[in-house]
Amino acid sequence: MSALKDLKQVVAEHSHTTGATQKLPDSWAFKQLDANSVRRAAILMLFGSADGRGLSRDADPAELDLLFVERAETLRSHAGQISFPGGGIDPEDASETDAALREAWEETGVQTSGIEVLGQLAATELPVSNFIVTPVLGWWHTESAVFPVDPGESAGVFRAPVAHLLDPRNRVLGVVQRGGRKFSAPAFEYDGRVIWGFTAMVADKLFNELGWTRPWSPKREIRML
Repeated sequence: MSALKDLKQVVAEHSHTTGATQKLPDSWAFKQLDANSVRRAAILMLFGSADGRGLSRDADPAELDLLFVERAETLRSHAGQISFPGGGIDPEDASETDAALREAWEETGVQTSGIEVLGQLAATELPVSNFIVTPVLGWWHTESAVFPVDPGESAGVFRAPVAHLLDPRNRVLGVVQRGGRKFSAPAFEYDGRVIWGFTAMVADKLFNELGWTRPWSPKREIRML
């Protein structure tokens, strides 16, 4: 089965969970969601061509890459961390998909007309910033230049090959300490960066559901904070 068919199959499976929210693994749940002030957000998981020559509809996973944003060090929350393009859903957004596409354009300059939206994954709670986040999957059939539109928000924009992320040599366990307790979750190393936290957990879960994950050892830990 092609990567595109795999992605569509996962989206179809998630369509049965509409309205339900998922929680982060207990190994990373160091805070509870505040139901009185929770907001909704959306992120775009945009799959493009790793070799830059464009995506064919029968491309396999090794031919894909993913678009990421490196947050500016001056931000008050999640400073310097790697994330998928995205953000809070505004009143003028018609849907989670509209919000994800708008935020991606605002952050990276990507031309959203070149993106085929494949669908949404189940919304996931993100207690540390009190959001419920819906991942939107995109297929970048007609690529455009991307760049950090606002340097005050984004230090950089980059693409990471899926094959690199799936390579067991680039898989680590990201660790943080909170209140004397140790919390850990899957993370990825790429080009001197560590993709960790919520972003890495969403990617890891999707790769698992797609059946793309290769066996890796969680014994190599990296202290994140």
